[in-house]
Amino acid sequence: MYIGALAAESGASAKAIRLYESLGLLGRVQRLGKYRVYTEQHLVLVRMIKQAQAMGLRLAEVVPVLRGRTAEPDWDALLRQVGQRRTEIALEVTRLQALDAQLQAIQTEITACTGTQLPVPLAACA
Repeated sequence: MYIGALAAESGASAKAIRLYESLGLLGRVQRLGKYRVYTEQHLVLVRMIKQAQAMGLRLAEVVPVLRGRTAEPDWDALLRQVGQRRTEIALEVTRLQALDAQLQAIQTEITACTGTQLPVPLAACA
């Protein structure tokens, strides 16, 4: 398939696909004249890259896992990346829960001060 078909099937732009290729993420890409010819394996790789990005992994984190691969990705490296990302997300969830608790406390104070539901004018608590 040509780049347009790969882009349509994968959801990645042609520009992104060329970037993935230049980074070595797609392995060897055959050419037919001046056109690149992609295989189903390339489609799988592009989808995997997009999924990794959707999970919050940067291309810089994906490159060591996929660069130069002609067969299977480095699943152990990918598992490490996913585990690291999950740890980052858990820390962010904890931080957001603490922030939400602070906001709830402020909202409770303001509501108690005014005796009404939000929003209230700031002068009502003075």
